[in-house]
Amino acid sequence: MGIQFEQALGLHADALRLRAERSKVLASNIANVSTPGFQARDMDFRASMEQLASGDEDGMLAVSDGPALGYRRPNQPSQDGNTVELGVEQAAFSQNTADFQTSLAFLNMKLKGLAKAINGTS
Repeated sequence: MGIQFEQALGLHADALRLRAERSKVLASNIANVSTPGFQARDMDFRASMEQLASGDEDGMLAVSDGPALGYRRPNQPSQDGNTVELGVEQAAFSQNTADFQTSLAFLNMKLKGLAKAINGTS
């Protein structure tokens, strides 16, 4: 009888992948803060996780091929058409980093629990 890691780890591994993908998107926004006409993008993390939890095949594609991205609406439109607002992007990136660390901690606890079960130690 083998261990089914996908069942044992739950959605934590998928959450880490989605958080990493969101970090790339937010970093791209920050890197293009001065690019005229650049449109800030973001993903709806909650909707992507709900899609994964429902077992929807599109949700699995969101993890492997990249989640569906939407455009961010700026609070203050710029004259050059760039919709990146540095403060908003930095706050979102910081929050995503903290959430990534939390997901990583949960995954680490799950793995430690599995190791204890396998080794028979308490």
